[in-house]
Amino acid sequence: MATLRDIKRRIIGVKSTQQITKAMKMVAAARLRRAQENILNARPYSRKISEVLQYLLSIEKDFSNPLITEREVKKVLMIVVTSDRGLCGSFNMNVIRTAEELIKNEYNSYYTNNDLKLICIGKKGNDYFTKRDYPVVGSYPGIFSHLKFEFASGLIKEISTKYINGEFEKVIVLFNEFKSVIQQRTVVEQLLPIKPFEKNVESAQQVDFIYEPNKTKIIETLLPKHLNAQMWRVLLDSYAAELGARMTAMDMATENAKELIRSLNLTYNKERQASITKEILEIVSGANALKES
Repeated sequence: MATLRDIKRRIIGVKSTQQITKAMKMVAAARLRRAQENILNARPYSRKISEVLQYLLSIEKDFSNPLITEREVKKVLMIVVTSDRGLCGSFNMNVIRTAEELIKNEYNSYYTNNDLKLICIGKKGNDYFTKRDYPVVGSYPGIFSHLKFEFASGLIKEISTKYINGEFEKVIVLFNEFKSVIQQRTVVEQLLPIKPFEKNVESAQQVDFIYEPNKTKIIETLLPKHLNAQMWRVLLDSYAAELGARMTAMDMATENAKELIRSLNLTYNKERQASITKEILEIVSGANALKES
């Protein structure tokens, strides 16, 4: 059985851990406010540029571009977005588990024939897949500490160039979408080729616009902007979801530490009372023995 000293040391250790988790929760909460504002501000632009592109493609039916042309899928690129640090609950494992399920089920033949490649954004995903010998062709750890739009646009430019050159025929991205502080949703989206939009545009077609220089030039300009906006939204969503998950996990850890300290204090007091009672009994027994002698 643990001694009073052991219990006391454990109480001190748990209190130190509680202070750390509480501080991490406060830091995550402070960063989450700005991250939440960023993603909420980015979503309307991303959605609107998609709607404009949708409308133009719906009325310019003869437009052709490699970024929207469906091709026979021979090689696949999978972009997996995770965090650089842990202590955020099941945030990373949700994305990694979804990626593995896709590889084993839907893309198993591509993986077996070495026609599936991975790009890992975030240290946790890269560490997991490289240790298990998955074909990781690109790794971008440490970007979330200084997240910039230039990274998203540079990555899209590199991927689009390889896609147009025929290095792969399909690009998908896996990430955690930010829903609320306590809720994230693992999402799988097709990045390339750009999928046909599903929203009805019949009412929009009734409006007559004048296009300068012309619809084709506008669509060609919007396509890379659309991809940049989507990748930027993915990164902002993932970062906000990570901070929300870390804040929730650290809050739960702090509460668990509080409960553990309460339990340990109760155990300590019981052991201390038992020790005092035992000492009193020994003293009384000794006194009685002296009287009898």
